[in-house]
Amino acid sequence: MNRLEKVVNLLKDNNLDAIYLTNPSNVNYITGYTDEEAYALISKYGNFVITDTRYIELAESLCKDFEIINWHLFDRSIPKTLKEVCIKTNIKKLGFEKNNIIFDNYNTLKCELEPEGIHLIPSENIVEELRYIKTQDEIDNTKKACMIADKSLEELIPHIKIGVTESELAAKLEYFMKINGANQVGFDTILVSGTKTSLLHGKPSDKVLENGDLLIIDYGANYNGYISDTTRTFIIGSANERQLELYNLVKEAQLVGLENMKPGVHATHPDTKIREVVKKYEDNYYRGLGHGVGRDLHEEPFLGNYGTKTIKEGCIITMEPGIYFPGWGGVRIEDTVLITKGGNEILTKFPKDLMILDKQ
Repeated sequence: MNRLEKVVNLLKDNNLDAIYLTNPSNVNYITGYTDEEAYALISKYGNFVITDTRYIELAESLCKDFEIINWHLFDRSIPKTLKEVCIKTNIKKLGFEKNNIIFDNYNTLKCELEPEGIHLIPSENIVEELRYIKTQDEIDNTKKACMIADKSLEELIPHIKIGVTESELAAKLEYFMKINGANQVGFDTILVSGTKTSLLHGKPSDKVLENGDLLIIDYGANYNGYISDTTRTFIIGSANERQLELYNLVKEAQLVGLENMKPGVHATHPDTKIREVVKKYEDNYYRGLGHGVGRDLHEEPFLGNYGTKTIKEGCIITMEPGIYFPGWGGVRIEDTVLITKGGNEILTKFPKDLMILDKQ
C-alpha cells in the first residue's frame, strides 16, 4: 500500500471525504512535489495538487497520480479553487490541518465552502502518523545528509582559531555543506562562543573567538528534503577544570541516553536515566532531550519528561543532552540516531572526544 492509499484509508477512519494539506512537508511527502506554493487535496474521489502558473510544469512532471489545478484560473483564489474541486467531486466533509492554518484563512475558507454544504473539519497528525516510521529511502537520504554534515564540520576545524568571528565560521560551514552536496542547510546554524554558549539557540555574531572560550556548533544539512542535526562543543586555546568536568559529564549523559534509545521504550525513559547522571547539575539541565527529525527539523517523538510517544524501529531521533549556566556558558552534544531492531545506529559520526582547538 502506497502513501496515497494509506491517507485515503485514514480518511475513512476519521469520517472524512477528503483532506486539504497545507503543511509543505506533508504535501511533499504525499505528492512528491519539491518546490514551494503548492497544496494538496486527497480524497476517495480523486487527488489534486493546487499550485499556480509558475509551478504547473514542475508539478505535472513530479505528481503523476494527481490532477494539477492552477488556482490563478479561479480568480486567483484558493478558497474558490477548493470550492470548485469539492463540488466537482461531491466532497461534503473536508478535513484541514488545524495546526497549519491561520484563523483568517480558515474564516475565508469557511465563508466560501459552507454555503455550498461543504463542512470544514479540523484534523491533526493524519499524515504525520505515516511519517513517524521512516522508509528505507528516507533513511538513506538522512544518512547522506549526516555524511555531508560530518565532512563539512571536519573541513571547518582548521579554520577555528582565536580571533575569527562566529559569523565567519558559520558562513564557511554552510558553504562547505553546499559544496559537499547539501541542497540547502537544514536550519539556521547555531555557532556561539564564550558566555553565549548558555544560549541554547544563540545566533552567530561578530564576536571573535578568544582563548578559553567554549564553542557550540549546532548545524545540519538538507539532502533531498531530509535533515541531519548535530551538535559538538569545543574549547578554544586552553581549558579549565570546570569546562572539562562539564564536558565529560555531558558526554557520559549522552552515552547513557543512547544506551536507552531502542524500540518499545517510552519517550520519557532516556531522560529519566540521564537525570541520574547529571543530578549534581539537574537545575541547569535542559529537559528538551531530543526530537524526531526527517522532513521537518522537529517531529515526533519528542524525548524528555514531557514525551508522549513510544520509540519504534525506523524512527530517526536526536539525542542532545545539555547543561547551561547563564552568564558562564554551556555544553551540548547531539547526534542523529536511527532506531533499529536491536537498538540504534548513530548516523552522525563526527568524533565526540573533546577537541581543544588552536591550543596555546
